[in-house]
Amino acid sequence: MKLFEKTVKEQEIYSGRIIRVHLDDVVLENGSETKREVVDHPGGVSVAVLTENNELILVRQFRYPYKQVLLELPAGKLEQGEDPFEAVKREQREETGTVGEHYISLGNVYPTPGYCGEIIRLWACRASGSTGELQLDEDEFLATERLPLDKAVEMVLNNETPDAKTQIGILKTARLVEQGKL
Repeated sequence: MKLFEKTVKEQEIYSGRIIRVHLDDVVLENGSETKREVVDHPGGVSVAVLTENNELILVRQFRYPYKQVLLELPAGKLEQGEDPFEAVKREQREETGTVGEHYISLGNVYPTPGYCGEIIRLWACRASGSTGELQLDEDEFLATERLPLDKAVEMVLNNETPDAKTQIGILKTARLVEQGKL
């Protein structure tokens, strides 16, 4: 097996403020032809911010696609040409009012690889200071919450935290703390 698909034609269906959608004609490795619907997204960043007391700083935010409030790690969309590490520090300042130190990359997450090209870059850090108030975007509304890391892990394991980036970030951060690396 070669495990490839060759794009023959790409047709833009929609181009919006954040995403672009296209319908592609592809040829499979066995010569069959099919279509692929693809969502292009600029990608995002997320950070697990730990206090000196091993509390995570999380955010509660209404998420329109699910029509519910989710508890998540601070996160945001990458701007065109923005360095992901600078973006994660910016999002941390804006959403938690903190600055960090000892950043550790937790790797990349492909949230929905079946149809979306989004990549979320994850980090963990220790909060080393405060910048003061939150600096939210005009259309952004959220509340911060501190939660002991052990409780956050328990919530993930009890299926109380449905957000994928948050689950991954919490579990990887907990492991780094256990290993004495964070």
